[in-house]
Amino acid sequence: MTQFYFSKRSEKFLSEVNPSLKNIAKEALKITRIDFAIISGKRTIKEQKELVKKGKSKTLNSRHLSGNAIDIAPIDPKTGKGRFDRTLALEIATAFYQAAQNQNIKIEWGGTWKNFEDIPHFELVDE
Repeated sequence: MTQFYFSKRSEKFLSEVNPSLKNIAKEALKITRIDFAIISGKRTIKEQKELVKKGKSKTLNSRHLSGNAIDIAPIDPKTGKGRFDRTLALEIATAFYQAAQNQNIKIEWGGTWKNFEDIPHFELVDE
């Protein structure tokens, strides 16, 4: 199995989030079959307002504000570039849920949301 590594940019985003979420992401990267990058971590209210304004988020009460959420970008194995593809993200979500279960921590994937499908989003539950 190929060993993936986070870029410095991904590591920076992870450094600002809840340590439990950071640990889940790191374990997920070890067990996934699809590489991914962290593209967002903890946000300021100003950043969140801008995302809502652009329609990329639906709430000002985001778990990103408390450092309890991250967004990822799957890396297409054919091109080596980020691609928001549900099939690739589902592979990564499987690894995230396995890592969270291994650590006895509850998470939620935005790809399962009914009102606003947010494929890149993972968050801690009850943190």
